[in-house]
Order: sequence, then structure tokens, then C-alpha cells
Amino acid sequence: MSPGHLRSLLFTDPLIVVLTMLMGSVSFVTTFIDSTGRQAHKIARKWARMLLRVSGVRVTVEGLENIDPNGHYVFVANHRSYMDTPVVLASVPVEFRFFAKKDLFLIPFLGTHLKRAGHLPVVRGNARESLKSMTHGAHLIRERNVSVLLFPEGGRTEGQMREFKEGAAYIAMKAGVPLVPLGIQGTRAVLPKGSSHIRAGEVLLRIGEPIPTSSMKPQDRSQLNVRLERVVAELAGGAPVESASLPEASHPAVSRRSL
Repeated sequence: MSPGHLRSLLFTDPLIVVLTMLMGSVSFVTTFIDSTGRQAHKIARKWARMLLRVSGVRVTVEGLENIDPNGHYVFVANHRSYMDTPVVLASVPVEFRFFAKKDLFLIPFLGTHLKRAGHLPVVRGNARESLKSMTHGAHLIRERNVSVLLFPEGGRTEGQMREFKEGAAYIAMKAGVPLVPLGIQGTRAVLPKGSSHIRAGEVLLRIGEPIPTSSMKPQDRSQLNVRLERVVAELAGGAPVESASLPEASHPAVSRRSL
């Protein structure tokens, strides 16, 4: 066993568990005082920064000038590790809610906390429920003036980025707000899929230029999604972005790739 792994087992991991339980409990209590979820988000940001600090994970952020802290967006990122969400929470100075697997909402305490804090379940295999969840996301942006975060690959990837589902594009167009592409590099090395051991290391978060959606039509969504996928791939260290013209072919409002 390496010294780093031993330190993690004896010190880092127990400290992370304690911090998560403590900050999670405080956040849960605030949801009974502040139903908007704003205080819960502030606590989540502090927890994310603590988690990164005690784990020895250093995050470099590029492109912060591309977003307005008071703006409302649909953030879209590649997904390689469970560390992706803490990295975005700690680094993006915009209040947002995120979409999480529906199974997490069924876990006692955690599910209640997620729901009360305003986060949304990802519903797959059910077009009606998927549309309802996406519409709720757009409503949050319009009515509560918050942003949302999605990982449109549909799960963590170990190799090449998966094809994006169209939920993020749908939500942004319905809410009339820009899509902001995020490229995350390095999180798979600090917390690989299937591992519970967080390793110290360097992570790079690249924030791309917002893509306006307010003037787009429903039939533009598919091509917008393709463009978004290319930009995120480039930011995440993948293939260069190729120009994508808008609009193109028409597609139904909800497809099998909706979320």
C-alpha cells in the first residue's frame, strides 16, 4: 500500500465522511428555513471547497470571464468522475441546481435533501416523465432565477465522450437562456470510476463562451446539441471543434435522447 493510499485511509477519507455528514446536516436544516435552496447551495459550495482542499485536489479555472455571476444559464459538462460535481460547485460562482439520477432521490435523507434543495431527478426510459423533469428545469430558471447543471452523456465515461442527449438544449431553449459548455480534465485521475480513494492531483475546468438560444426554434435543437457536444469535447481536451451551422432538420419535442 502506497503512503498516499495509507494517508487517505487513515486521515483523508474519515475527514471527508465527517465533513460530508456535518455540512449535509446543516444544509438539510436550512431547507426548512429557506425553501428557495439558496442557503443550501452556499453550504454545498463550502463543502465542495473543503472536500477538494483536504483531498489535495487543485483546480485551475479558465474562462470565468465568459459568465456573469448574476446571469442564468444551462451549464453542460462532460462526465468522467464523481469529482466533477464538487469541482463545478467549488469553481463556478453562479447559483445552480443539478440533475441527479432518480435512484438517489429514493435514498432516505439524501433523497429528501436533494428534493428540498431544489435539485432534479434524471428520468430515463419514460418520455412523459422526462419532459416533465426538463420543463421543471426550465421553470426553475425562469421563475426562481437560478441556473441548472447537466451531464448529458447519461453517465460517467472512462474513454471517449459519449453522444450527448438533447435535454440540455431543450431546457435552454424553453427557458430562453444561454448554454454554457464546460470542459473538465483530470477528475478521472483523482477519483477513477469504481474507486472510493480520492488521489491528490491537478484538475482543469474550462468555461466556454455562452451559446445564445433565445432566438432559436424547436427544430434547431438537434443541430444545437451537436454543436454543444463538439465544443465541450474540445474544452475537455478532445477533438477540435468543427463549425456547426444552425438551424437544420426538425425533430420532435421529446426523443429517446431527451436526457
